[in-house]
Amino acid sequence: MRVAVAGFTALFLSAAPIAAQEAGPDLTVGRLHYEGGGDWYANPSSLPNLLKAVRERTTLRVAAAEKVVRLDQDDLWNVPYIYMTGHGNVRFGDQDLETLRRYLRQGGFLHIDDNYGMDESIRRELGRLFPDRPLVEVPLDHPVYRVVYQFPRGIPKVHEHDGKPAQGFGIFLDGRLAVFYSYETDLGDGWEDPEVHRDTPEQREAALRMGVNLFAYAVGFGG
Repeated sequence: MRVAVAGFTALFLSAAPIAAQEAGPDLTVGRLHYEGGGDWYANPSSLPNLLKAVRERTTLRVAAAEKVVRLDQDDLWNVPYIYMTGHGNVRFGDQDLETLRRYLRQGGFLHIDDNYGMDESIRRELGRLFPDRPLVEVPLDHPVYRVVYQFPRGIPKVHEHDGKPAQGFGIFLDGRLAVFYSYETDLGDGWEDPEVHRDTPEQREAALRMGVNLFAYAVGFGG
């Protein structure tokens, strides 16, 4: 059994399929309100649409909307999955880094989704977070690519950005994927309402499927 966050009730046995959640609070995603000037609030319709997909495609009990969390507030410890996005600068204070380090070491999951423009700053901050654990490309046979939907080629490409291949990077703690960085794709754009970016139905479906995988992995199944 893997506990998502210290104090958060474990939801799955490692050998069990995704199944109905026992009575308890609805799960949700924590949208990280970070410092540094980046637009942490970008893509407002993305997380409600992702949560709707999780609710419709699994038997997990999930909330209709995300919870905005900060690293200096207790709400952080009530979410198993932190999501951060934006186009600009990210800067963590020393105390925030210590809190985030503790959250991740105690079973939390951080998904960083580059909305184009945060790559330089987030790589710098991850280097400060875990100086001895560099970002590595997540192997294609990792459970995050197959926990619900199969992605034999890895993370799907949603938006062009610099025209580079989409990549999923990660930081592993004691063999567990604790940080996932979606690069050169922008899953959040694919989760948004169809009229926002006018992505094809195929792009949106691929993005939502990858998001369902990330959520399922974060709450304890397949890790």
